[in-house]
Amino acid sequence: MLSIDAVHMNAPGRACAEARLPPLSPHPSHLTRQRHTRPNIAMSFPKNFTWGAAAASYQIEGAWDADGKGLSVWDMLCRQPGRVWEGNSGQVACDHYNRSAEDVALMKQVGLQAYRLSVSWPRVIPTGAGAVNEKGLAFYDKLVDQLLGAGIEPWVTLFHWDFPYDLFVRGGWMNPDSPRWFADYTQIIVDKLGDRVAHWMTLNEPQCFIGMGHLTGEHGPGLKLGMTEVLLAGHHCLLAHGLGTQVIRARAKKKPIIGWAPVGIVSFPAGDRPEDGKAAFKAMEAVWGDNLWNNAWWGDPVVLGHYPENGLKAYGKHAPRFTDAEMKTISQPLDFYGCNIYSGAPTLMGDNGEPIGATYEPGHPHTHFLWKRHAEALRWGPKFLADRYKLPIVITENGLSCNDWVALDGKVHDAGRIDFLHRYLLELHHAIQEGVDVRGYFQWSIMDNFEWAEGYKHRFGLVHVDYTTQKRTLKDSAYWYSSVIKSNGETLLEGRTCPALEIATAAATAESEPATAGSPATNGAHAPSPNAASALAGV
Repeated sequence: MLSIDAVHMNAPGRACAEARLPPLSPHPSHLTRQRHTRPNIAMSFPKNFTWGAAAASYQIEGAWDADGKGLSVWDMLCRQPGRVWEGNSGQVACDHYNRSAEDVALMKQVGLQAYRLSVSWPRVIPTGAGAVNEKGLAFYDKLVDQLLGAGIEPWVTLFHWDFPYDLFVRGGWMNPDSPRWFADYTQIIVDKLGDRVAHWMTLNEPQCFIGMGHLTGEHGPGLKLGMTEVLLAGHHCLLAHGLGTQVIRARAKKKPIIGWAPVGIVSFPAGDRPEDGKAAFKAMEAVWGDNLWNNAWWGDPVVLGHYPENGLKAYGKHAPRFTDAEMKTISQPLDFYGCNIYSGAPTLMGDNGEPIGATYEPGHPHTHFLWKRHAEALRWGPKFLADRYKLPIVITENGLSCNDWVALDGKVHDAGRIDFLHRYLLELHHAIQEGVDVRGYFQWSIMDNFEWAEGYKHRFGLVHVDYTTQKRTLKDSAYWYSSVIKSNGETLLEGRTCPALEIATAAATAESEPATAGSPATNGAHAPSPNAASALAGV
């Protein structure tokens, strides 16, 4: 996003960058809200559209040292005082490692068509390189079978931030061998799962694990390096993406469909003028020399085979040295472009032909994370990325943090989440009607979980998790999302929002159905294992 000062993240963790654009004076005459009229063409999403939800290994699995698992940089960071809210950690989290069958049954109850999971690198290779931990690998082998048995397609992310600690002390992403480490790890996963898994993503949000992990230090491994070193680490992770993609293509037995999942840095026009749309696109292609919150520095090498000229100029002497052969390795053909989008920056074209930021009216809606609610981001982000990279788009993350709790009636009434997702999905449909090839949508997240440096402060899930008892409770939004999936989005476009009566009826119907082996108990609740409950007491 364009910023004459800087681009910032409101809070660490999710991809929700908003730009500090040069502000406009409040409420000019042309600063009117975008008209939300949509062509009344298709009353549903595309026929083969994929509806899913997502989670990540360190955020839900727990079992931090079980069955031979090695340490990650997040295990390291969580041990450091003051790094994570209230001293929380992912040591137990949602105990998904021991409860995967129950959690997959919940996914089936919601009606997910796909589940985006990530593999813990140090669970499979405890030291990051070398000997394989067969018990760790067996967990993902079992999880894939459980998903397929429930009629849910696994979409596998190879790296979602839990970098092996033993490789970190050898230099981590700064080490020029790190791309090869990742390729070797990828081969182990693909050889095990590639006969059943078709959809793959290499890296999740390099803007975060490089920018927040190596430049500003809020995330693992918690470093504050100079820009030269940070961009070198970034270059190595892009090489890892390329080598990993090569491995998937060469070794997957089932025809692979490959993408990745960077942050979608979004600006959108705050006014109705055509030039405001141009300003939003110009802001989304910009790169600044003091931060990593941009699209082009990451997406251009991966898809177009070169770093953007404006990025090379912005980073100047700090830009990494690279060869033509390296850029060829990085720019392996992809089948889709994933993007994690939560919010955006309202933008106008200034009198000087440059984008400027629109001011907010007091009281603009925001999430529990204090991220502004800007549903337009899910229209304009995909439009920009599809235009620039000429690839099908998949929304690999979208959702919000709410301050959810179980009500006196035993339910979780998260009307705000329902309204938020409804608004965003309408904007995504608008992009599709405008010709953007969007193949799927993954809500973040299937269940409440460990939100990185924010610990357990935030709840993003469709399923509420009591971290002390490990009891799961489907929220109202889970029943609502189920109705959206079943109708392929028709309920959204009809203006129905699954009101309270519909939700209560759906919940009562679900609870009255006989439970099957491994299926969730009444209201999606699960009795905690004694070991899990006692372990959680010490977190």
